[in-house]
Amino acid sequence: MYNEIITYYSKNPFNKFEMEDCTISHFESNELCWDDLTIYIKIKNNKIENWSFTWDTAIITTACSGVFWESIIWMDFKNILKLDYNYIVKIIEDEVSDRRKKASVLGLLTTRNAIHKYLKDWIVDDFDDVIK
Repeated sequence: MYNEIITYYSKNPFNKFEMEDCTISHFESNELCWDDLTIYIKIKNNKIENWSFTWDTAIITTACSGVFWESIIWMDFKNILKLDYNYIVKIIEDEVSDRRKKASVLGLLTTRNAIHKYLKDWIVDDFDDVIK
């Protein structure tokens, strides 16, 4: 059974929109459960000024992406690129089943790859990089 945070954020995704003035956007998918996520990031001084997303995702992806967004506003890129599944567990205050781990980190993975794209560092993270 999902905890209150997951239930609330899956029903009330505050940042569900395509940001028109974003600095960069990025798409990722989780082929295990067919989740598709596009994020839009506004960047200022190598920090996340704003973050939004559009999706065709499961409840856990929607909720974890929503909670994740709130936690990274004004966070420095260096810190975001260090985040992994353990960070998601911390902010949603609950473990996720092995079957749903990829869904829970899709917003994080997409954000890390958007940052890499913005930095032009030629790094592409995958699920193994964020689920340790």
